[in-house]
Amino acid sequence: MKEEDKKQENQQLLEKVSQKLDNMAVDMEKLQVAEYIEMLNNPRRLMFLNFLAGIARGLGMAVGFTILGAIVLIVLRELVVLNLPLVGGFIAEVVRMVQSQMGMP
Repeated sequence: MKEEDKKQENQQLLEKVSQKLDNMAVDMEKLQVAEYIEMLNNPRRLMFLNFLAGIARGLGMAVGFTILGAIVLIVLRELVVLNLPLVGGFIAEVVRMVQSQMGMP
């Protein structure tokens, strides 16, 4: 009888291990580990993808800073129009410097 119990325990343990292994396989599929390893094995593709990612980041930063700079200049111009005593002169000078650098009248 003890041997039968051992066999049954072993069978249950084997089923649990099998279930865990199946779950791990599904999780690894979700993480796309195979695609990642394939990419690591192909250095040209990895460099190309990183190059494209770098270009996209650089372009995004350039566009973002341009928009942010334009917004700051618009706000500064509006503050000059308000003619605040302490800030107005400083802002007017900054706007004049920026306009002279950009070649604007």
